Amino acid sequence: MQLALHSTWASTLVPTLCVGTSKRSHFSSPRSAWERANCRTLEPVLQISPSLHNRILDHLTFLYGSRQAAAVWQRLAAILDDFRRRNPDLATADAGLLTERNAVLITYGDQFREPGAPPLQTLHRILTETLGKPVSGLHILPFFPYSSDDGFSIMDYTQVNPALGTWADVERLGRDFCLMFDAVINHVSRRSEWFRRFLEGDPEYADWFIAFDPDAPTGWIPQVTRPRPWPLLTPVQTAQGEKLVWTTFSEDQIDLNYAHPPVLLEILEILLFYVEKGARIIRLDAIAYLWKKIGTSCIHLEETHRVVKLMRCVLDAVAPGVILITETNVPHEENISYFGQVLPETGRTDEAQLVYQFPLPPLVMHSLLTGDAQALSRWAADLETPPGAAFFNFTASHDGIGVMPARGLLTGSQIQHLVEATLAHGGLVSYKTNPDGSQSVYELNISYFDALSDPAADEPLETQVARFMVSQAIMLALSGVPGIYVHSLLGSRSWREGVAQTGHNRTINRQKLDRAEVERALADPRSLRHRVFRAYRRLLRARAADPAFHPYGGQQVLFLDEAVFALLRTAPQGESRVLCLHNVSDRAVTLRLDPPGPWRDLPTGQTLPASGAGALTLPPYAVRWLAAATGE
Repeated sequence: MQLALHSTWASTLVPTLCVGTSKRSHFSSPRSAWERANCRTLEPVLQISPSLHNRILDHLTFLYGSRQAAAVWQRLAAILDDFRRRNPDLATADAGLLTERNAVLITYGDQFREPGAPPLQTLHRILTETLGKPVSGLHILPFFPYSSDDGFSIMDYTQVNPALGTWADVERLGRDFCLMFDAVINHVSRRSEWFRRFLEGDPEYADWFIAFDPDAPTGWIPQVTRPRPWPLLTPVQTAQGEKLVWTTFSEDQIDLNYAHPPVLLEILEILLFYVEKGARIIRLDAIAYLWKKIGTSCIHLEETHRVVKLMRCVLDAVAPGVILITETNVPHEENISYFGQVLPETGRTDEAQLVYQFPLPPLVMHSLLTGDAQALSRWAADLETPPGAAFFNFTASHDGIGVMPARGLLTGSQIQHLVEATLAHGGLVSYKTNPDGSQSVYELNISYFDALSDPAADEPLETQVARFMVSQAIMLALSGVPGIYVHSLLGSRSWREGVAQTGHNRTINRQKLDRAEVERALADPRSLRHRVFRAYRRLLRARAADPAFHPYGGQQVLFLDEAVFALLRTAPQGESRVLCLHNVSDRAVTLRLDPPGPWRDLPTGQTLPASGAGALTLPPYAVRWLAAATGE
């Protein structure tokens, strides 16, 4: 059944256009999306195409019915008009243009620490001074006040955690990097103002969360897809007595009720606030679970897709250059459904423009552990993206290595091998609850460096670094935009001590670092950090310098040897072609290339002379990005 909507909100419609300021204190009120102090009637400046207007109304009607849709649109139009007045330049920005120079570093705002300095300022100095701006983009993981889950249980969407810095620090980073912000909008913190008002019985918040009486039927719960092994419903005490509230991820993270229109309007205005503060990519965290409907799985519902489409419409109206990226750690076909459809009038997709490539981390891990790239090659050969969209390629993040996306691509025994290797290398395993009550592996918790090399093994460090850098080169060579976790860029190992401190498996890959210690390690040619960062920087520079690595460029998988992952990358206009070869094994592999050469290896700048037979030998864990050496 459909969750009940609030019955009276539409009657409070304010017909005037309310011109606000950049101060966001009004977010504490549920009426903030349409009622502001010092409202005055103005001539609207918002002009949108008839097709965009029709798309917005179609999505709102699907979600709320025609009568409610008209009221929601009137309020949304006022929000958009207000935003356009304050930010006219954003309306004419390029529509999310990506190039081969795009690469995004994923990091916490307090990743680097030094005495007497706000962490966001330290982050800026590390990236610009110590590391020399190695990437174009920066994904700052949630930097708002929070109560748990390392930032993903947000108490206030509009404030910077004072322990990290200020909005001025964030905006300063935005002058040097293309910023990605997290929109953690499936749920809010139990300690948020919104939930406190709900508990107190404030009628304005009565429908902001999904609540049931303690004796309500719960036979439908097993149908709901569960990403965590915790109970779906959490008991809380309210002014009306005990209620059970919907908690997809934890008892501290209370799901919002998007069937109540003011919730949607408030969240849309928050997204626009992020754009105003410098976000040029907005990451929709855990978006697959957004809309709830009893009697369904409550994942990937059409209503959820409509909300994402509506977000794209809102941005198209006032900030078309902003990119949406969806974080949906699910099997591949479900994952790519969040691209949506290509719109003829815009030439790009009507939902996300970037989608996380979740199968990549387990597939690359499998390839390096077995010395066999065949599963990876078969999968990559079938990849397709719509026009104007791309994959966000990554091998590691603040979360673990998800295995769900690998199901169907790897066999059960191959996935079990990943689990066993993780445990043997000092990592941990996390589980999810299935509809029948059983549990299955959800993710592997380990640093990606240790996932590929046993830290207790008697193996030369240079071999471990070479193995790791093959994994990163594969990710960088693939069509799309690379996302690089800071601990991969710096060659970090697993942090078991952190898990002992927090009791959470994911802490193993979330260690915060002292700036001085990092800089000492980077200055030491013998250190792991120095070797990994130096090799990484060389690959990033080579990638950024050649249009064959354009996110929308051509990609052909070549089956040359079972131990070699080979790609032919082609620039969108055909002006450049690069043959990318990655030996995932510990043995030398000889290939026959046609034409026979000469070739120029882009990362090293070395020229490989022509061979009469076209023979090229790849040493163990070698990376070669080869362009024709014209004029040699």
